[in-house]
Amino acid sequence: MNTTVYTLAASGSALGMVVIVVGGVLITAALIYAVQYGIRIRRSEARRPGRGERPTLPESGPVHESREQRAPNEMGGGERLNPHELRPTGGTPSGDQHRPRWDSGSSGSFGGGGPA
Repeated sequence: MNTTVYTLAASGSALGMVVIVVGGVLITAALIYAVQYGIRIRRSEARRPGRGERPTLPESGPVHESREQRAPNEMGGGERLNPHELRPTGGTPSGDQHRPRWDSGSSGSFGGGGPA
């Protein structure tokens, strides 16, 4: 009876090893296929531009952001306007270019915990 138990245990572990090896081979094959598929896709894409084909900076140097305060457009009529009725914000530059700031010592939010 002991020999049959050892035989079953040995065959069970051998079967387990076969399953592990076959699973490992399948995973390895899937990874190799995925890499080859990625290489094929990359080759079919348009090539990257060379050094001479890339955009360059203008002669005047890099373009920087400009900030200015604009004068508000007047809302005639006293009625509430719908979004499609608003005029573009392309008003004239305001005479006062100072940006409004919060009070010193305040976080600027409601109940922000600043001094009362």
